[in-house]
Amino acid sequence: MAEVHVIGQIVGGSGFPESSLFCKWKVQMGSAWRVLQGDQEGQTQVDDPSDEPMANWCHPIDLHFATKGLQGWPKFHLQVWHQDAYGRNELYSYGFCHIPVSPGYHELDCVTWRPKGTLIEELKTQFIGGSSQLKNPDLVSSSAELYKLRTVSMGKVHLRLHIIVRDFEKYGVEF
Repeated sequence: MAEVHVIGQIVGGSGFPESSLFCKWKVQMGSAWRVLQGDQEGQTQVDDPSDEPMANWCHPIDLHFATKGLQGWPKFHLQVWHQDAYGRNELYSYGFCHIPVSPGYHELDCVTWRPKGTLIEELKTQFIGGSSQLKNPDLVSSSAELYKLRTVSMGKVHLRLHIIVRDFEKYGVEF
């Protein structure tokens, strides 16, 4: 089986309307893939920068995959959450990005968005808090369903990843 090793970090988030943010993440992949080692999901700590435009998380990622084929290449599903002064958490945005296919060092900026609600839902979000959420968060990376949504752009999540591949040449894949 061919192998992919991903080592890096979720550096932080920028461009969000509020600070005091954290990120929940998980890896989604096709049926030909399996995780040999590492956590498939996790959560960063809350960062509330007072004088910086970026929340710094520096959350480590260390995943080792084995695969029988290229279909279903792994991708990160990201959710950025905001924690208010009372410790209440509200979902701010969704995003996803594919793990790079080529070996080496990669810096990724994953753009995020949130669903746009009706006028009444948007007013509720503005005055009371909370926002519209997806019933099925797995739709985030489904292009067949995603185009139907009305969305609002939010900030970006920054990742730094090192990709190591092994034994792909045995299956006719060259990098």
